Amino acid sequence: MPVKILMPALSPTMTEGNLVRWLKLEGDTVKAGQVLAEIETDKATMEVEAVDEGTLVKIVVAAGTENVKVNSLIAVLLEEGEDASSIDALVSAAGENSTSPQQTAAPTPDLTIVTAVAAQSGGAATASGDRLFASPLARRLADQHNVDLKLVAGSGPHGRIVKTDVEAAAIAPKKSAAATQGVVYGEAGYADLPLNNMRKVIARRLTESKQQVPHFYLNIDCELDALLKLRTEVNQRLEAGKLSVNDFIVRACALALIKVPEANVAWMDTVIRQFEAADISVAVAIDGGLVTPVVRSANLKSLKDISGEVKVLAERARASKLAPEDYQGGSFTISNLGMYGIKQFSAIINPPQACILAVGAGEQRAVVKDGEIKVANVMSCTLSADHRAVDGAVGARFLVAFKELIEDPLSLLV
Repeated sequence: MPVKILMPALSPTMTEGNLVRWLKLEGDTVKAGQVLAEIETDKATMEVEAVDEGTLVKIVVAAGTENVKVNSLIAVLLEEGEDASSIDALVSAAGENSTSPQQTAAPTPDLTIVTAVAAQSGGAATASGDRLFASPLARRLADQHNVDLKLVAGSGPHGRIVKTDVEAAAIAPKKSAAATQGVVYGEAGYADLPLNNMRKVIARRLTESKQQVPHFYLNIDCELDALLKLRTEVNQRLEAGKLSVNDFIVRACALALIKVPEANVAWMDTVIRQFEAADISVAVAIDGGLVTPVVRSANLKSLKDISGEVKVLAERARASKLAPEDYQGGSFTISNLGMYGIKQFSAIINPPQACILAVGAGEQRAVVKDGEIKVANVMSCTLSADHRAVDGAVGARFLVAFKELIEDPLSLLV
């Protein structure tokens, strides 16, 4: 019988996706494990692999189609020797049911399940749906010089981007942000920018959070002088992989959650789920939105391990190469805007998590010590908590534990 290929759910929040392009054509032979198509989700552009093998006899959803519902029919395979006469009826039935409430239900056992893997570094998908080919050296140079490879014309074989192309782009005059993003302003002086899937999901989830989650906020100031001194000493001994202040913050949050486990929770409507490990979601700004890759069991990892993992996850996020397991879950989120000079802010909780810590910039401030005014590097942090799961006293105890760890950084090395 014909094998249905369905639009997969590639993340817990995904209800629809954009079918960027097909890598197989009608009539092509498909083997298990081969990439069929590229799909843009709310988190990344993913490659979809086939589980079954056969002939791709019908593409139901064309390349470039947006807002394709999860579990809707996108293509049909026929196994060897099968009759194609039933294909039209199958496609017609799928079209009639496309708006049915059962559309997002789990697929029945006889349907082929397609799996997804992050797009490999050999060729990321561009906005136009074409593959972007660049040598490994060109990619490294582009990262070092902040060159967007999508804007570079390749001079190598078959249009491949090579070292000289990136070097030329690095010294070329920079275009304005609007020109780089292809924004064209109309006569009225504005442009309406389309929403990608990520922005749609962010808008929906954060609106629901702010409307439905009873937020309360607690603020605390932490002195950083001892931490900055220790960080400098440690980095002088490291040949590579220098530690950032944010690495210390991730480690301090994880240990504080273990000390105050009542804050390491999620609101599950009928129960409060308390976690054994501190899985820290770290907010990363990317083009078009925000993602929160997770450092698993951060309480069990060294500062060096946390630093390396955060760097890798951030690189994957900015390259749209996060796998679902990289960002699913998490028991607590950190949003750090200190690198932008933001002194203090309040963040919106990412349900079902119950807490998010907003971290501001460290700066020199006048503080009173033993009756005298002195200068110290101080960082303001604001905890947003879900009052259904975390009470004020619990949030306060967490911040006190966090402050003690930040101000006694040697405890973070143990």
